[in-house]
Amino acid sequence: MPLLAERIKPLDGSGGGPLYRRIEDALREALRDQVLKPNEALPPERDLAADLSVSRITLRKALDALVDEGLLVRRHGAGTFVASRVEKQFAKLSSFSEDMAARGRIVRSEWLSRTEGAVTPDEALTLGLSPGAAVFRFNRIRYADDVAMALEHATIPGFGFEDIETVGSSLYAALEAAGNRPVRALQRLRAVLFNAEQAKLLGIEAGAPGLYIERRGFLSDGRVIEATQSWYRGDAYDFVAELDTRG
Repeated sequence: MPLLAERIKPLDGSGGGPLYRRIEDALREALRDQVLKPNEALPPERDLAADLSVSRITLRKALDALVDEGLLVRRHGAGTFVASRVEKQFAKLSSFSEDMAARGRIVRSEWLSRTEGAVTPDEALTLGLSPGAAVFRFNRIRYADDVAMALEHATIPGFGFEDIETVGSSLYAALEAAGNRPVRALQRLRAVLFNAEQAKLLGIEAGAPGLYIERRGFLSDGRVIEATQSWYRGDAYDFVAELDTRG
């Protein structure tokens, strides 16, 4: 395989600017044009620095910026890889944890809040609950391979499971264990721009494009078991739906 320096645009062009920025721009262009393919492993940093004739400090600064953008992924003990965009199938009712695990990604969550309380009027309308009914609220950042991918806020009726501590890494796993996993869902999607607070949580720039999804999940008896709001990074997801002309 050709050296990486032979596969990206020259660093000594007329673009100017700090060297690490030129490396960053050259790699970003190679990623955009798929000169570097999804899931492709980059050479070890020592070899890559020698290949590009730069110091490891300069190289690391460029790679850090691309990791922060979610274009590259560092996997502990394995190296740096080109991130792959996630195709989310609308035809299948699955959780974030299941989607990522199916692609061999390591999933984790950072909890922003986990609370229990009485349903609000808006929640009562969405979930079909009576005033005063108990609900659980879960607010977290979802990660895949240590890259922040989405923000998620879920509200679950109090009958969903026994205790708020029941929920670990997967909300759907907890609901399934309680016999209350949704069997169908209604979703609404729209394009959004991340505000400053959201962007800070995801480690991206304010104003970056994203996808906002509202989901209501239903049990087989028609009761609503979840109301989830998710904000997905627009640079990391492709949402796919199969369309059919048959009735």
